[in-house]
Amino acid sequence: MKDMFKNALTTVAVASAIAFAAPAQADVMVGGRSMLPSMDIIDNAVNSADHTTLVAAVQAAGLVETLKGEGPFTVFAPTNAAFAELPDGTVETLLMDDHKDQLIGILTYHVVPGRLDSGALRQLVAANGGEVEIATVNGATLTVTANGPTNVVIADQHGNAANISTYDVIQSNGVIHVVDQVLLPN
Repeated sequence: MKDMFKNALTTVAVASAIAFAAPAQADVMVGGRSMLPSMDIIDNAVNSADHTTLVAAVQAAGLVETLKGEGPFTVFAPTNAAFAELPDGTVETLLMDDHKDQLIGILTYHVVPGRLDSGALRQLVAANGGEVEIATVNGATLTVTANGPTNVVIADQHGNAANISTYDVIQSNGVIHVVDQVLLPN
């Protein structure tokens, strides 16, 4: 397990270096607003009408300054609709001070060190026989697979799969991929 974690980090570092060298892309629309590559993850996320729950959770967890940091980070950003799919009362409970550690664990499970655009994710999948585990900031792994030639699927430790609805939202300190599910660590 330790070797697998080490290999995943090494693979992510190599892919991140490749992706970081990629040319800058034009801004992308998310939640009705333009996501500007010159802005950081937080400054763009607060403008997305589709990510108000995620932004509130990041604020409650005290992770704003971290995600405004240098990075680079890859963020799999669940939409409001993804949070709404959780059992009734889950989001409200997680936003309480008593559950801050659990909230931090869930949010950091959606963040991977490095800048992994869709091309880098597909390269990792192809180089690892169709499936690769990537280490998240919280220390657990996500499983990345391909579903067809262009679609990448991210699965949590329970096997719940999230589809990426918007790829490659380039940020000054990383990249965001909008996902349709909240990913949960063990």
